[in-house]
Amino acid sequence: MEYQQIEYALEDQVLTVTLDRPDQLNAFTPRMQRELVDAFDRADADDDVRAVIITGRGRGFCAGADLSSGAETFDAGVQSTRAGIDLTESIAATGSSGPYPRDLGGLLTLRIFESTKPVIAAINGPAVGIGATMTLPMDIRLAGESARFGFVFAARGIVPEAASSWFLPRIVGINQALEWVMTARVFPAGDALAGGLVRSVHPDGELLDAARELAAEIVERTAPVSVALSRQMLWRMLGADHPMEAHKVDSRGVYSTGQGADAREGVMAFLEKREPRWSMRPSVDMPDWYPWWDDREFR
Repeated sequence: MEYQQIEYALEDQVLTVTLDRPDQLNAFTPRMQRELVDAFDRADADDDVRAVIITGRGRGFCAGADLSSGAETFDAGVQSTRAGIDLTESIAATGSSGPYPRDLGGLLTLRIFESTKPVIAAINGPAVGIGATMTLPMDIRLAGESARFGFVFAARGIVPEAASSWFLPRIVGINQALEWVMTARVFPAGDALAGGLVRSVHPDGELLDAARELAAEIVERTAPVSVALSRQMLWRMLGADHPMEAHKVDSRGVYSTGQGADAREGVMAFLEKREPRWSMRPSVDMPDWYPWWDDREFR
C-alpha cells in the first residue's frame, strides 16, 4: 500500500510509524485508518520488526477526527453519499453484517490489540478523541510535556469509540475513566501521568529518544516469540473470570517455549555471560496452540 498520511520507517529493528498530516495536527481520516491497519499487518509479517513506535509529525500527535465535513462529520449516511456510494455498500465494506457500519477507530484498535509486536506510543502535542483512544491498546505510552489529552465525545454529541469503553477503565480504573469521559475535559500530560494513562512525561525534544531507548531495550534483551506470546497473554487475561484461565495458558506456554531453541539460548547466554542470539521468529515459530482464543464476530 502506498502511504500518503503516515510514514513507515524501520531502523535497528524498531519501526517508527509517524502520523503525517502536520498541517491538520494529524487529524484522523478513513485513509489514515487504512494505512495504519496496513502498517500493522506489514509489521507483523516482518520478523526484522521487533518493536513499533507510533508518533505524530509536527506540533500534534492526533487532534482527533477530521471535522472538515462540518455538522455531518459523524453521520455515516451523509458521508457515504458524499463519497458517492450507497450506505449499504459502506456497511459491507467495514465487514458488518448488521444495519450499521463498524467503527473505523475500533477496527484500528482491534488490529493493534492483535499485534505480535510490542507497541509504544510517543505522544507529542494534542491527542484528542481518536487521537487518545487509538493509543489505548498500545502497550506503553510516553508523553511530551506539551501533550494534551481529551476523551471529548460527549462534547461532540457522540459516544466513546475505538473500543475505548473496554480499554480505558482497564488502564486507569472506572472512576477516572468516567470522569474524563463525562466531563470531556482536555487535560495536560501531568494529569495523564497522575491518572495512570501514561508511563512518563518527557521534554518534547527528548520524547522520541526516550521511546527509542525503551524499544531498544526490548530488542536487545528479549526473545521475539516470548514477547509476542507474553503480550497476548497479559492483554487477554484482563477479561478472564478466574486465574485458572491464566494458569491454563501459562502451562501451555511454559511447556512449549521450554522446549524451544530460544529457551536453550537464553540459559546458555546467561551462563556464558554473553548477549543471546535468538533464532525463533513470530511469523513461523509460534506454538501450534496459538491463538488459543476463538475469534469474535461482529454482529
